[in-house]
Amino acid sequence: MQQAMIDGMETPDDLGYGRGDATPRQLRAQFGRLLGMAATHSSRTLGEALAEIGARKYHFAVLASLDEFGPSSQAQLSDRTGIYRSDLVATVNELAGDGHVRREADPADRRRNVVSMTPAGDERRRQIAEVLARTNDAILAPFDPAEREQFAALLHRLNDHLAPRGKW
Repeated sequence: MQQAMIDGMETPDDLGYGRGDATPRQLRAQFGRLLGMAATHSSRTLGEALAEIGARKYHFAVLASLDEFGPSSQAQLSDRTGIYRSDLVATVNELAGDGHVRREADPADRRRNVVSMTPAGDERRRQIAEVLARTNDAILAPFDPAEREQFAALLHRLNDHLAPRGKW
């Protein structure tokens, strides 16, 4: 199982939130810790759901980018998705091996590759999106639709504030 390295927490059991009064009030009030715990739980839950269909979050990121922007260079995909270039190459290799993307030399610049999504890749994107939607619904079950929209807007605003300028 994935190990979390947030604030010195090393195992999933260390992420236990429901300890009530056993957790110091000052610790319960730390937003970074709360966000880290929620992110770790969510990431693990999403990762496990995707693993059931043999997918990873990076697969969806690449396929979604290709769906929205069309054929792209690997550098463009890395910039759009925030996936490190070395990890992106491995992800594209996996997707190409499964027939979900094609990688071809760019006719305008033979030194670079252009990645495009195949019809099988579009079907895979839809399959992954369905799993993500169901899993996100389960993760966000405590919130009604208006609260979900507000929560997403607040997270976008926080990430815009925290992200280095010029990055996704």
